[in-house]
Amino acid sequence: MGEPLNLSEPNIDAESVPFYAAAAQGRFLLRRCSSCNAPHWYPRSLCPFCGGPTEWVESGGRGTIYSFSIMRRATPPYVIAYVALADGVTMLSNIVDCDFGALRPGLAVKLVFKQAGEVLVPCFTPDLS
Repeated sequence: MGEPLNLSEPNIDAESVPFYAAAAQGRFLLRRCSSCNAPHWYPRSLCPFCGGPTEWVESGGRGTIYSFSIMRRATPPYVIAYVALADGVTMLSNIVDCDFGALRPGLAVKLVFKQAGEVLVPCFTPDLS
């Protein structure tokens, strides 16, 4: 199992305040377009697909590893991965609290929040349920 990850505190701007406020309550939000209904990550107020307005929607926080890389030379070592969420978006995040040797593309993962400075950030861990 990897050592605790030292996460940097993200830059929070006006558009991301609702995301981090929900994270503090244990909720994971994505943006979905009100016009074309497409979900997207990274959250922004205008849809990257059609330019329409977006709204916050709650995500189940489950998905699969699309690809990953183990940063073995870092101290402590960590895993960065593209996670394909069941909600239809792919996001770059960290895989935590697991045996790095057991990771593989297609592995089911679930959301866990980890402390990064004063805020919680989304990470993922293998879904053993």
